[in-house]
Amino acid sequence: MTLDLKRVLDVVGEELDFAGAIDLSWVTRHGSVLFPDALAVSGTASNRAGVVTLRYQISGVMPFSCDRCLMQSERTISERFEHPVVRELEDPSLDDVYLIAPEGVLELDEIAGSDLQLTLPQVFLCKEDCRGLCPQCGADLNKTTCGCRPDEGDPRLQVLKNLLKG
Repeated sequence: MTLDLKRVLDVVGEELDFAGAIDLSWVTRHGSVLFPDALAVSGTASNRAGVVTLRYQISGVMPFSCDRCLMQSERTISERFEHPVVRELEDPSLDDVYLIAPEGVLELDEIAGSDLQLTLPQVFLCKEDCRGLCPQCGADLNKTTCGCRPDEGDPRLQVLKNLLKG
């Protein structure tokens, strides 16, 4: 989604409301597309006292495979973001603080994709207390208990275990 902010950047008090859908199918994790369907986006770009601020919200559904038990699940996404917008920066070290729109145009898909990736957890779980799969037989420990004995670990480290016990 392309936002034309030329008028907002030039006129104090100007405001631009926008809504639509964005395609974030380019956002991947471990080779899998995180957002196969378009996400809804809505927001406002406003110029208050010469300071332009972009505020927007993204919402939709993200299907995923649980990192512990591999069960298919989904997560509802609803996130709000806010960024100051400028045409140019005098200090290049501030480019991570401001959105730069030299021609007065922003590509919201790229911005939203980056913002959304920063809000995602490192590990995707179907539920907080997911027990995962048995490392020996592969049974789903959320649904059943298997007869496998717990892994004792590397026998070469038994001496260290004994030191920790004593």
